[in-house]
Amino acid sequence: MSALVKPSSLIPKGLRVQQINNLTLFKFTDELGDRMQTLLDKKKADDLTPEEVLELEAIGELDQIFSYINAVIAARVNGHS
Repeated sequence: MSALVKPSSLIPKGLRVQQINNLTLFKFTDELGDRMQTLLDKKKADDLTPEEVLELEAIGELDQIFSYINAVIAARVNGHS
């Protein structure tokens, strides 16, 4: 049985905050970004283990969360709410 990977468990080592112009944005660390790319490559080759499928899903969910938060931050800075 595969263990569920919670996206929040990836945050301590996978998150960095980056200042871009007047925006403070959430980004993946190089380590987590590289891991995501490795998993995507394995998925493309149809070579993911069940554990890696869960890990990739968790990273993907975290990516969606960061993208949403960053979009909200950018919209507020640009005068849209």
